[in-house]
Amino acid sequence: MTQRVIEINSPSFVCEQHLAATAGVAELFPVEQPLVLEIGCGTGHFIVDLARQQPHRNYLAIDIYNKGCYKTCAKIDAAGLANVRVLRMEARYLLNRFCAADSLAAVYVNCPDPWPKKRHRYRRLVNGDFLRLLLYYLHPHGEFFFATDFTDYAADVAEILPFHPGYKNRQPTSFSYQLPGYPSSKYMRRFLDQGQPIYYFHYQRVADFKIRVEELPEIVQGFRIRWGKAANA
Repeated sequence: MTQRVIEINSPSFVCEQHLAATAGVAELFPVEQPLVLEIGCGTGHFIVDLARQQPHRNYLAIDIYNKGCYKTCAKIDAAGLANVRVLRMEARYLLNRFCAADSLAAVYVNCPDPWPKKRHRYRRLVNGDFLRLLLYYLHPHGEFFFATDFTDYAADVAEILPFHPGYKNRQPTSFSYQLPGYPSSKYMRRFLDQGQPIYYFHYQRVADFKIRVEELPEIVQGFRIRWGKAANA
């Protein structure tokens, strides 16, 4: 059964055609400021709170679900935030086609689909290839935040990140159970209210670590990715 696509008539929403017609993501905002990306904005609770906390930054919130984008836009508009834009787009597609090298001050990924079945775990967004890809787009000293409620997912990421030469940990342990001042999404609040833990990762790109475009992992046509070859290549 196909879900009805909700038309989004919001000044905060950007369609792919409009983005493609601009000279760059920075043109989507009225004021030039450091750019932050949230991957998987859900219904918008997190990005609205973050944009209120840090108005000196611009925020691009993306999700693959139409309804989530619609609800996120409604919250942004109600809050009167001019520094947030919403796109319905897959993360790797956005990075490869529309983002420039060293352009992101921070990237947030909160409670993505954990794909709990063993045969589906290759579909998880945060893996070695994604972390390598992200280094190309993070600004020197750019920050990467990852939060998950799924213990196995946290264990997988904790095995990769501490030993990656392009990232340095901003916490004394590979992850923590809280980050002071870190907003919560609707999904995260539900788990925290039930007394279930959230695993928080906070890493930063090593400033002098360089990755060349030819070293980027290949982005191939597959699950949730509708575009095969990196535009940068």
